[in-house]
Amino acid sequence: MGTSYLNSKPENIFEWKTQEGLVGYEDACKWMKERVFALQKNSAPECVWFLEHPPLYTLGTSGQDKDILGTSNLPLFRTGRGGQATYHGPGQRVIYLMLDLKKRHKDIRWYVRELEEWIIHALSHVGVKGERRAGRIGIWVNKGGQDHKIAALGVRVQKWVTSHGISLNVNPDLSAYQNIIPCGLSHYGVTSLADLGISITMEDINTTLYKTFPFNP
Repeated sequence: MGTSYLNSKPENIFEWKTQEGLVGYEDACKWMKERVFALQKNSAPECVWFLEHPPLYTLGTSGQDKDILGTSNLPLFRTGRGGQATYHGPGQRVIYLMLDLKKRHKDIRWYVRELEEWIIHALSHVGVKGERRAGRIGIWVNKGGQDHKIAALGVRVQKWVTSHGISLNVNPDLSAYQNIIPCGLSHYGVTSLADLGISITMEDINTTLYKTFPFNP
């Protein structure tokens, strides 16, 4: 998809950014920080960024050291997003959103619910029933009669401008989750579209996410 823009009026420019290759976590955080600051000054457009990270773990503001098990040998980054421990790596569609909630609703719960609804809608387009679970952030699917997480959410909001966002498992190395307690939940599995028998390219999932995007520029 590359970088594209919606709407022609300057005040409504909206950027879709698709990164080729793997993006280092610190580099991504630096870019997001700069865009958030620019948005707060009304000097840059809102942005949705599709990317993949090299294999790594992140620990959000609610995370605990015990969530990273002693068997872990991947880089660990402590980050300002909400949530706990998660894995990022190739085959995972990471979606970072830099949006101005003042243009929509100044309500973080509303925003998280809209993100969840977006993923549920996108999954339905590829034949997967994604669901919410009370008390558990993220999107879940039933696999073999048990709940498995297929998408994780972790957001940050500064002066009503968002950053960080969603990781959707398309075809990542699921064994990497064995070295952490994902999102602090030890009694549930983690799955992916490939693990569910869904063969789809990253380009096709990008297109589906683009078509189902719930936030008008």
